[in-house]
Amino acid sequence: MSATDDTPGGSSALDATPSAYQEVQASPEFKSLRRRWRGFIFTMSAVFLGWFLVYVLLSDFAHGVVDTRIGGTNFTVGLVLGLLQFVSTFAIATIYVNFANKNLDDDAEALRQRVEEKL
Repeated sequence: MSATDDTPGGSSALDATPSAYQEVQASPEFKSLRRRWRGFIFTMSAVFLGWFLVYVLLSDFAHGVVDTRIGGTNFTVGLVLGLLQFVSTFAIATIYVNFANKNLDDDAEALRQRVEEKL
């Protein structure tokens, strides 16, 4: 059974939505929002992957560096770098939330309201 079979006459609100969504998707506001979002995501992904690659390469090829003990304890540079991977993940999530709150959310809300008005 399709979504259109539930409504008398064979139509539903889902039938009317593609044009509203397509209109918003073609709008300059949406394109600007998508460009800002992609700019942040691609940049932050490249930074994180670069940082992770450095960690992996150090772990594989610089044993003397990652095996270095810190302050005479059992902590090594490799352990600290590995734990910093988790820290950086949470830092990126926090940075994204702040970025979205300041640069994306208001415009996304305005676009959402435009779509809902057309439905």
